[in-house]
Amino acid sequence: MSSEPVMHTPAAMKALASPLRREILRRLANHGPATSTTLAKAMGQNTGTTSYHLRMLSDTGFVTELRDRAKGRERWWDVVKADRRTPPREELTSAEQDLAEQLGDSKLAEDLRLLSAFAHNRDEAGDWQQSSRASTFMTKAQLQDFHEEYLKLVHRFGTDRDNAPADARMILLRWIGFPDPRGS
Repeated sequence: MSSEPVMHTPAAMKALASPLRREILRRLANHGPATSTTLAKAMGQNTGTTSYHLRMLSDTGFVTELRDRAKGRERWWDVVKADRRTPPREELTSAEQDLAEQLGDSKLAEDLRLLSAFAHNRDEAGDWQQSSRASTFMTKAQLQDFHEEYLKLVHRFGTDRDNAPADARMILLRWIGFPDPRGS
């Protein structure tokens, strides 16, 4: 994975707006390369649906076809590892800002569902959980620096599926920093 961030294009944001596409990306990241057929079975979808979404993800650079694994008409896919980011709001057009907001809302709703599912089954996670909540005063520049340091920590301590130790599990990390909407 390149250490240089890849900024989302409008097409990439549209591709990610689909919860099904994000689930396909998650499955590939967690379980490794797959065909549209194996993804369809695992996700309770039909092959045509997963094949269509894989092509959309490929067109926007999120997945790549593994031609060396193909047998006949079978196509294998895997995620393209990258540090992907939404461009700063001020660099987006009004339409792109709306798209980024819709994508953010969709991701937040998904994150809340995942957090709720975790909270209702937290005993199953045992000591595989850590949390923290804080508030502090920062300048915009300090917030940007904090964000970059957070990403460095993720890269320092995390690894991808192919290089993970046998006892490693996929850990969901969410970092959001924003001014208190109630005012300071």
